[in-house]
Amino acid sequence: MADAASPTVEAAQDKRDQAAAQEQRLATRKTWLMRVAIAVAVIAVLWLLYYLLIGRNYVSTDNAYVNAEMAQVTPLLSAQAVEVKVSDTDAVKKGQVLVTLDPSNARIAVAQAQADLAEARRRFRQTSANSTALSSQVQARGADIAQAQAQLLTAQSNLEKARIDLQRREALSSNGAVSGEELTSARNAFAAAKAAQAQAQAGVATAESTRSAAIGQLAANDALVRGSTEDTDPAVLAAKAKLDAAQLDLDRTVIRAPIDGIVSKRQVQVGQRVAQGTPIMTLVPLTQVYVDANFKERQLTRVRPGMPATVKADLYGGSVVYHGKVVGFSGGTGASMALIPAQNATGNWIKVVQRLPVRIALDPKELAKHPLRVGLSTEVEIELAD
Repeated sequence: MADAASPTVEAAQDKRDQAAAQEQRLATRKTWLMRVAIAVAVIAVLWLLYYLLIGRNYVSTDNAYVNAEMAQVTPLLSAQAVEVKVSDTDAVKKGQVLVTLDPSNARIAVAQAQADLAEARRRFRQTSANSTALSSQVQARGADIAQAQAQLLTAQSNLEKARIDLQRREALSSNGAVSGEELTSARNAFAAAKAAQAQAQAGVATAESTRSAAIGQLAANDALVRGSTEDTDPAVLAAKAKLDAAQLDLDRTVIRAPIDGIVSKRQVQVGQRVAQGTPIMTLVPLTQVYVDANFKERQLTRVRPGMPATVKADLYGGSVVYHGKVVGFSGGTGASMALIPAQNATGNWIKVVQRLPVRIALDPKELAKHPLRVGLSTEVEIELAD
């Protein structure tokens, strides 16, 4: 009987042990669940405190890229490239020679303009000299008028004498004291004196007309030079302008860097004929780059120009932090400024959160220590300070 009861007692003891182990496991699980719940609650509280105290005062985005006001180098005249002094990735200074174009045609144009200027100066001096000559001619024509008037007086005196002689002979002809031949001679002398008077009158009119013409020529010539000097004459000024334009074209055969920067996208080779206005290379000013950060529209509620910002570039990782400030906002969202803007007029419209580019200016000193390149990805965080 004792042997039969022994297995039953052992089985009961095993059940009690299993129940105790199960209770222990449940207690342990409950303990861990409580710990996890407490940890989650603590994390939630910490996150809430972080958001209330710090997080809500910052907005950030990783949709941001480095950009710059790049300079397009374009020739201002068409010519052949005879020398190219830079290559891609070269650093250049403002005023440094980049490309030299063939100056032959420009030099010929300068020589022609110089000759035109010399010709304009010569014409002005000639016109000025003509004024003196024409003034002398006017005086000479005045003397001709005086001479013609003297001849007219002589002709009038001769006419009066011939008229008196004719009247005297006509009065004596009735008494036979004057022969017919003598009377005819007197009449012929009177007619000749009358014709001489008419000729003298015509001479005076001719002399006066000649003097008037000379006065007109003098006035016209004076109008060309009156109030002007050789350097202020309109024709000389026009010739100077053409010379300046030709000299400018000659200077433009040497293409210089408009800004400090890095040479990129060089598209010119020695011997190539470049066209006026066609870009031949691009200069990127690394010391003046900025960041265009594309924030969601709801993130910009409190963002204002002048707010401080920090930037991290993927190129350097999180070890390098750039400090800057918000300069301003773009005039339109990225979608509206796209080459083909989105059209939502079909009826199946779905609202899409838009992004607005925000420009961040960076500290030049930090850029000098850690240069950036256009197009690099960055992370931007703006402090929403009041």
